Amino acid sequence: MDVGGGAGVAGDNPTSAVTRFTHAMWRRYQHLLDKSTPLVMYRWIFLSVITLIYALRVYMVQGYYIITYGLGIYILQLLIAFLSPNVDPEIQDIRDGPNLPTRGSDEFRPFVRRLPEFKFWHSLAKAFCFAFVLTFFSAFDVPVFWPILLFYWLVLFVSTMKRQILHMMKYKYVPFTFGKQRYSGKKVASTDDVSTSRP
Repeated sequence: MDVGGGAGVAGDNPTSAVTRFTHAMWRRYQHLLDKSTPLVMYRWIFLSVITLIYALRVYMVQGYYIITYGLGIYILQLLIAFLSPNVDPEIQDIRDGPNLPTRGSDEFRPFVRRLPEFKFWHSLAKAFCFAFVLTFFSAFDVPVFWPILLFYWLVLFVSTMKRQILHMMKYKYVPFTFGKQRYSGKKVASTDDVSTSRP
């Protein structure tokens, strides 16, 4: 028996081949995610297509409302994390104590989300794909009266958004960049402006 010659055989192990294959697939998936990071509009169009396909599937089979309800709760949880700051000002005030202002306008602090936009998109895309796959298993087609689930989700959505908006107003933060003032630098007088002002 060759005790020391097993090194070449270990590389041909079926579990090793599966591990290499899954690692290669994971690297390919991660490469595609990395390439899609700057393509914000195309990513959200892709998510819209996935959402439409899922909605059509649920509409066509007239079922799987409990999966859709669970998906809606998960989306609401992701949305709250997306709209919330990374460091909650309420907890920071309790821990650090109130801060005294040093001047009339406080120093600019950029809004840092608890859940960044890319992770928000990625989590939504994975959730819709997972829910779509679940619609092919009849065990998850629990018969429920869907208007009650829709009403309950709407009540949760309105109450949660109301609380989030009140929190935004209390601590004066805006989670969106549109409508905010941007610093454009000092305006330099051009030579055309100087020449037109002379008599």
